[in-house]
Amino acid sequence: MLKNSFIFFCAILSFSSCTQKKEKVDLIVYHAHIYSVDSANTRYEAMAIKGGNILELNSSERILQKYEAKDLVDAEGKTVFPGFTDAHCHFTGFATDMWKCQLSGTTSFENVLEKVKEYSINAPMYWIYGRGWDQNDWLLKEFPDKLKLDALYPNRPVFLKRVDGHAALVNQKALDLAGVTITTKVKGGTVEIKNNQLTGILIDNAMDLVDGIIPHISDSLAKVYYRKAEIRCFSLGLTQVHDCGISEHTLELLDAEQKSGHLKMKIYALLSDDSTYYERWIKKGILRTERLTMGGFKVYADGALGSRGACLREAYSDKKEWMGFLLTDQLRLTKIAQTLVNSNLQMCTHAIGDSANRTILKIYAAALKGKNDRRWRIEHAQVIAPGDFGYFEKYSIIPSVQPTHATSDMYWAKDRLGAERIKTAYAYQLLLKAGGIVALGTDFPVEDISPIKTFYAAVVRQDTKGFPENGFQKENALSREEALRGMTIWAAYSSFEEKIKGSLEKGKTADFILLDTDLMNCKESEILGTRVMASYVNGEQVFKLRRNMKTDFL
Repeated sequence: MLKNSFIFFCAILSFSSCTQKKEKVDLIVYHAHIYSVDSANTRYEAMAIKGGNILELNSSERILQKYEAKDLVDAEGKTVFPGFTDAHCHFTGFATDMWKCQLSGTTSFENVLEKVKEYSINAPMYWIYGRGWDQNDWLLKEFPDKLKLDALYPNRPVFLKRVDGHAALVNQKALDLAGVTITTKVKGGTVEIKNNQLTGILIDNAMDLVDGIIPHISDSLAKVYYRKAEIRCFSLGLTQVHDCGISEHTLELLDAEQKSGHLKMKIYALLSDDSTYYERWIKKGILRTERLTMGGFKVYADGALGSRGACLREAYSDKKEWMGFLLTDQLRLTKIAQTLVNSNLQMCTHAIGDSANRTILKIYAAALKGKNDRRWRIEHAQVIAPGDFGYFEKYSIIPSVQPTHATSDMYWAKDRLGAERIKTAYAYQLLLKAGGIVALGTDFPVEDISPIKTFYAAVVRQDTKGFPENGFQKENALSREEALRGMTIWAAYSSFEEKIKGSLEKGKTADFILLDTDLMNCKESEILGTRVMASYVNGEQVFKLRRNMKTDFL
C-alpha cells in the first residue's frame, strides 16, 4: 500500500512539473558555451533575457524548462562572450573620416600621391583631405615634403594627416589660406622648416592652424556616417565604445540619433579639452541615458612616438638633442586636475613618453592624494620609467592601453627609445600588476578597429603575419583571461559601468556576441580567423553573419 501511494505521489509531482506554466521572456539562448566573465569566471549553457536584461543563466535544460520565448537561439555549441568594449577610440572621428582619402597601408610617398590623385577627381569638397600615411612603413622612413603636392595642386589646398593624428603634410596653398609662414610659432607644436623653407610638415598643435579652417561636413551627413560606423563595429563584436575627445555639438548629435532610434551603439564619451566646457559640465555632472554617457574629459599631455612628438626624459635615440614636448603646459594640466577632482567627472589624459607620463602621474597624485575611487585614466601609458609604475597602484590610476600599438610600433620603437627604455614600453603586464586592471582599446582609426586583433596582439604580441616568431617582449603579454577582461568588465569598470554591463550576469544588460571560435582555448594560429556570428545590444540582434558568409546588418 505504501509503495503504491509513493508511486501515485511521484506521478502527480511529475504531472504538475510538466504542466507548470513557463515564464515568458523575450529571448532564450541555449546550447551555448557562455563565458560570463563574472568574478568566478562562471560558464553557462543558456540564458533567458527580458526587457533588455539578463533574467537568468543556467543549464540549457533548466532555462528551457523554466522559460518560453518566441525568439529562441540555438547556439549549436558556439562561444558567447559579453559584447566587446573599445576603451579608447575615436568613433565619431572614424565615422566622419569616411569622406576622406584613405592612406592607411601606403608603402611609399609615391603611393600616397597616387591615391590622392585618384581621390581628387571626385573629392566631395574643394579641400583634398587624406588620413592614414605612416613614413615608418616606407623604405625611406622620413617625413615627406610638400614640393610634389605643390606641383600637382598649386591652386587647391591639400591636408594629409598622419596615421596617429599627430602630424600632417600640407601644400603651400593650404599654408597660404591659413596664414602660416616661416615665422609662425605654435605652443605645443612644430611648423617644420628646412633650409629656411617650409616643408609642409605640421606637428601636433601646429596642425590646428590648417585643420581649423577646413569646412566641416553637414550634421545630416555626419549622422549617416555614424550609422555606417556602428555597422562596422557590430560586425566585429563591439557593442560599446569609449569615444575620446569629442565636442559638445558631437555629443548632442549622438544623443539625438540614439533617442530617435537610428543609432544603437552604446557610447561612453569624453569631452575634449575646451576651456569653455569645464565650469558648465561640473555644474551639470555626468550625462547618462540608456545608451550614452558623458563621464569626463580627454586631455593631451604630449604627442606620438611615431612623429617624435612624445615627450621623453632624455633625447630620442634616433634624433640627438630632441626630447619631444608637452602639448599642454604643466600649469594648465595641474589646473584641470585640481578643477575636476572636486567633481564627479573623470580626467583621462593622453600620455606617451616617459616624461609626459611622469608629469601626469605626479599631477594626478597631487590631486588624488592617495587611494580613491575616481578612476582617473592614463590613455596609452606607452613609455613608463621603471620607478613610476608604483603611481598606478598608490593612486588608483587606470592604464588604458591599446595592444595593437605595440605590434604596429615594434619595428621602429627601439630606434626611437634605445635598448633600455624599450624594456618598459608597451609594458601591459607590468601595468596590470601595478594597477590591478588594464582597459583595452584600439585608438581606431589610428589602428585597425578589430577587437579580435586587439586580443591577438595582447596575448600573442605578434603582427598578423606572425612576426616576431616568439612575440614582441612576450614577458608583457596578457593571458587570455586578462585580455578578455580588459575588453569587457575592466573596460566597464574604467567608465563606472561594471554594475550594469561588461559581464553576463543576472540583472545586467544583455549585450553579447556569438563567435565561431573559442578564443579561450583555440590555438594561437586560429585567433585571427575568428568570425563574429551575431551581436546583440539590450537583447536585440544588431548583426548576423549569414550562412553564405555574407554579412547581413540588422
